[in-house]
Amino acid sequence: MKSETIQNGVLENWSPEEVQKAFSENAIILIDVRTPQEFALERIDGALLAPMQAFKPEHMPDQQGKPIVFHCGSGVRSRKAAEAYLTAGFDHIAHMAGGFGAWKKAGFAYTGTDMATGAPKQMRSTS
Repeated sequence: MKSETIQNGVLENWSPEEVQKAFSENAIILIDVRTPQEFALERIDGALLAPMQAFKPEHMPDQQGKPIVFHCGSGVRSRKAAEAYLTAGFDHIAHMAGGFGAWKKAGFAYTGTDMATGAPKQMRSTS
């Protein structure tokens, strides 16, 4: 993980591999800041949804037991959410660099939507 000190605190940039390992060990809280529609189509099982358009840093769980890691589609919105979190007075936060696209590219499992039936489907990208 790479850390950078920005104006209001420390921002950690986690790779999908670091996120997957920590999440599988139940060592982090993974928060998806994409839209509800994006989340409904495909998501990382167990991630919580806190859409960027309604994001309130003060409503996030505390990081006493587990660190929070934000993620989005590409890493842009999760970085913005992380910066907003730091601006709200918190001193450190993390986000997944490359977002959900990088997660899928790494070949990690996720839940998608079977477009023929609309049903949830376990998926794993092979690209």
